Formats: sequence, structure tokens, C-alpha cells
Amino acid sequence: MLSQSPNRITSPPWWQLMNWIADPLGFQDRYSQKYGDIFTMRLSGLGSLVVIANPQAIQEIFSQDSKFDAGRGNALAEPLFGQNSLMLMDGDRHRRERKLLMPPFHGERLETYAKQICLIAEQVASQWQVGQTFVARTAMQKISLEVILQVVFGLSEGERYRQLKPLLTDWINMTDSPLRSSMLFMRFLQQDWGAWTPWGRMKQLQRQVHGLLQAEIEERRTKGNKEGADVLSLMMAARDEHGQAMTDEELRDELITILFAGHETTATTIAWAFYQIHQRLDVREKLLQELDSLGANSPPMKHAHLPYLTAVCQETLRMYPVIPTIFPRITKSPVKIAGYLFDAETTLLPSMYLVHYREDLYPKAQQFEPERFLEHQYSPSEYFPFGGGSRRCLGYALAQLEMKLVLTTILSKYQLALAEDKPVKLQRRGFTLAPSGGVRMMMTGKR
Repeated sequence: MLSQSPNRITSPPWWQLMNWIADPLGFQDRYSQKYGDIFTMRLSGLGSLVVIANPQAIQEIFSQDSKFDAGRGNALAEPLFGQNSLMLMDGDRHRRERKLLMPPFHGERLETYAKQICLIAEQVASQWQVGQTFVARTAMQKISLEVILQVVFGLSEGERYRQLKPLLTDWINMTDSPLRSSMLFMRFLQQDWGAWTPWGRMKQLQRQVHGLLQAEIEERRTKGNKEGADVLSLMMAARDEHGQAMTDEELRDELITILFAGHETTATTIAWAFYQIHQRLDVREKLLQELDSLGANSPPMKHAHLPYLTAVCQETLRMYPVIPTIFPRITKSPVKIAGYLFDAETTLLPSMYLVHYREDLYPKAQQFEPERFLEHQYSPSEYFPFGGGSRRCLGYALAQLEMKLVLTTILSKYQLALAEDKPVKLQRRGFTLAPSGGVRMMMTGKR
């Protein structure tokens, strides 16, 4: 069967866009039930996008990544991340930048960050009072922002650190609801009429953040960047095969990309993990037994390899996608995928959400069952919370490490409970999806 845009949704493109912004998961559920694994949506201002929920088709896409552009498929993110973001690059430039950015996020570098992550988690949790409620997502955002500032930006004190912290929080919170997020999807709302308009306020915050990051980069250049262990130091020291370093603009835009891609997403996923662990007491008991088996002073990296903890994190990432689909792939020339022939310039959108909820892969998919990851090995096209192919998230190893160490640090020392006995729903926050209300919790005592 050959077709350029299979199973087209017939409602008006503006209506589809409104629904995509308000409830992207419900939108996908509705049309996958109607059309199956592959359907075409048309979003006003964004054109036609083919949603794909078939693991075999997704495997074909990942294995032929050179036939697609993904960078220009992320054009919506340019006003936030800047044009020098890895996420917006394709071809040789993408390969060069990815190579330069890879070392700080892998191997022994992670071990140097592990202690820092544990200390930050402990500092935030130590401020909780017995009997007082707190919002898990807000607390995890504090931890996650501190990890970005210290581990990535290399800032833990001083005036610049003090100024950046509230600015970054305000900037990220500008799109904390579906309504406020709509300005990212509708270009006509992107008018900078000064600080009294939402977009004007957003751009004002962005300019302040850019100024502080630029000052940090310049100061390090003049002092002769002493190679520290933080990601920025390593990025500044990196050279490509022609001996070229990254420019100030490239460094700045990559720091912003890491902030948005690594701060919101990690905080949200850890909040969901706390929610499920305290909903399912059997899971909590099993997890605590595993943590206790290591003893009080075992090194952080030992915790990172615990099988049940790993399975809990994997199941959380399966059930709660932080973005509704992975990066779009735009065909550079006609491509055949899953029996369909797609013309050049067709945008394909692999859906991790629809794949992660397939009953044939994940029986009782609506239930939180970490055991499934102990019993079964999933392929990269059946389970891909960090994307796949040549566009797999660069910071996935750091994100997983942070998730495990924050859970370990807090669960080992504090007894927590959910403050509300009601299901928590997903809602849009900018490009991401987060728990509505942020998961309210309470500290009931220390362990």
C-alpha cells in the first residue's frame, strides 16, 4: 500500500492544534483508536505531521537516520534555545557539535557528579518539616536546577549564581499551563511589546540570562579556563578535528538547551516516581529493602546499578513521557517506511507515548509494574524515553543517574506519604508534560 499521508484526520487544522496543545496524549489516544498505528494530523501553522506508533516502522526510521533532517523539525524551539542549539542542527554541523558535547556526559565524568547530586538532594530535603506538606515537583525542580547550575554551569556561589537562580526559574515557569504554553506554538503570539506582554516578558528574562552566561564565559576566557570538572569547562576545552573550539554563542545556546532539556524533564520524572512509589506500598517496600541491603556508606555509583531501582525508573519513564512524541524527522527525499511511500519534505513523528502503552508490548500498560523491566529486555524501538537513532538525548546517562541518586538519597533518610488521595493527571508545561498540581506530599518522619 502506497500513500503519502495515510489516515488524515479531517477536522480543521486550527481545531487539531488547539487539541494538541491542550491534551496531546488524549489526542493521540483518540486517533490511534480510530486509525491504528499510523495517522496524519494537520496543525495550523505547522503543517501535516504523520504520527507513527509502530515499533517496526520506528526501527526503520532509526536505522536510516541519515535520510531525515530532525534539526529543522525543531524550529519551534529556536526562540527559546537559540539557533546554535544542537537540537536545531542537521548533517555535518550536528555531528561536529554532538562529538564536542559528548565527553562530559559519559563515563568516569558521571562519577565526579554523583556525590554532588547526593549532596544537593540532601540539602533540599533537609528543609522539610515533619507534618508539613510540600509539592514534590517544586522540590525536585530545586534539586534539578541546582544540579544544572553546579554540575553543568559550574556555579555554586557568587553574585552571578545568585542572579541566575531566580531568573531561570521565572523563565521556565512562563509556560506552566496549556494556555501560557500556546505562545510557543502560535507565532502570532510571539510579539515583543515590552515586559507587560507574556512574550515580551519571556524575551526580557532570556536577555538577562544570556547576559549572565556571556559574562561567565568571557570571565573564564580571560582567566584562561582552568579545566574544571563542570560541563561548561569541558565544553570550552573541547576542540573539533580542525582544532576549532565552540564559539561563545554556541556555548551559550547549548547551555540553554541543556537547561530546558535537562531541568524540567528530570524534575518531572522524579516527581512521578515519588507519586507511584507512595501509591504502591509493595513497590516502596521492595525498593527500601534493596536500598538497605547496600549499607549506609556505600558509594553513590553502587546505588546507580541496583536492579529494582533501575526498573522503577524505567517504568516511570515508560508511563510518563515528558514530551508527547520524540523529535520529528523530515524526509530529505522519498522514503518507504512500513509499506508507505513518503514524499520528500514529509514530517514523521514517532510517538513514544503510543508505543509505551501498547498492550502487546506492555500488558496492563495502565498499571505501574517495574517487574516488567526485570523480566523482559525491550528493543530501542519498543522503549525509547530519550529518543533514538542519531538524535538520542545526549544527557540521558546523567538524567538517569540524577533520578536514581535523588530517589536513593531521599528514600533512605525520610519517610514520606502522599498528601492527597486522588489520581494526578498530566498537563502541558511548554513543550513538556507534567503532573497537574505537582504531586503534593508530606514528610511523616525520618528513617
